[in-house]
Amino acid sequence: MTEGKELRKLGEFGLIDRIARQLSAGKGVVLGIGDDAAAFTPSPGLLSLVTTDMLIEGVHFDLSFCDPLSLGKKAVSVNLSDIAAMGGKPRYFLLSLAIPPTMTLDFLDNCIKGMLQRAEQFGVQLIGGDTCSSPGPLVLTLTVLGEQSPDSLVRRSGARPGDQVCVTGTIGDSALGLRLLQQGKRLDNALLRHLDPVPRVREGQALAEAAIPSAMIDLSDGLLADLGHILDLSSVGAQIFSEALPLSDIFREHFPTVTEEALSLALAGGEDYELLFTVPPEEIPKVFPLLDKLGTRASIVGIITAERKLAVIGPDGREIFLHRKGFNHFTNENKT
Repeated sequence: MTEGKELRKLGEFGLIDRIARQLSAGKGVVLGIGDDAAAFTPSPGLLSLVTTDMLIEGVHFDLSFCDPLSLGKKAVSVNLSDIAAMGGKPRYFLLSLAIPPTMTLDFLDNCIKGMLQRAEQFGVQLIGGDTCSSPGPLVLTLTVLGEQSPDSLVRRSGARPGDQVCVTGTIGDSALGLRLLQQGKRLDNALLRHLDPVPRVREGQALAEAAIPSAMIDLSDGLLADLGHILDLSSVGAQIFSEALPLSDIFREHFPTVTEEALSLALAGGEDYELLFTVPPEEIPKVFPLLDKLGTRASIVGIITAERKLAVIGPDGREIFLHRKGFNHFTNENKT
């Protein structure tokens, strides 16, 4: 059967029904897929959190090396990561699809399967969305709804001079994985960090509940760019120490010495989806045992300064100047 023929035969509402049949009634869902709008019961006393993200073929993903199951998982992950950055609990998501005529039903089935697998992993329910045809690339738009206590909400604007800059996990692996994919490699362990990142939802909740971070953000555009958002909203600066960067064994296999190229990948490559957070010095002793319980590594990579400048400091104490600062849709090359 030719590409797209099965989908044309099924039609828009047939596709929606096909997706709806894979869902079960979720906690708090009054109306899900099938009505003009979804309805759910908010948890008493909690703030509602809303985030949305668009993934466009040729900009955010390349179907020549991205399988549909991983694409579906990643589409959910990047949105859950935003809720994690505020210490929140994700509950529901909406999905909108702009589908080109060449798209196969099998591809869509596996993409939705990946989404639902990742959503189930974090207790999130699909409750609605939209579908339409696209003359060009495949477009996935997800909106995630979450919640958080007003007292536990973590913003970007709370960093203060003297706070330590911390990060979960390791950085640079996703950018390395993307580079290897673009070079035609398909067997390197770094590829998984790019194709199927797992959001730090539980870590974000644990940190927020313990009232540890003064500010927090997820690493989507690169450590320097994302830290820059915290610095701007907090009216502070920071120093990042190159020797303290958490680099994985996989990363160090490709870069035995930390060259400028390696630093650029680690600090500006993006799509790590780790959490970067600032911590007052007196709260630092709480960070490591808390995240150790979740099996998550944490590293102190820098310090917040009163001088409104972001500097990368090398082993010799001198500032390292990197040409690349992070991803920006309107000034940089595509992410794919």
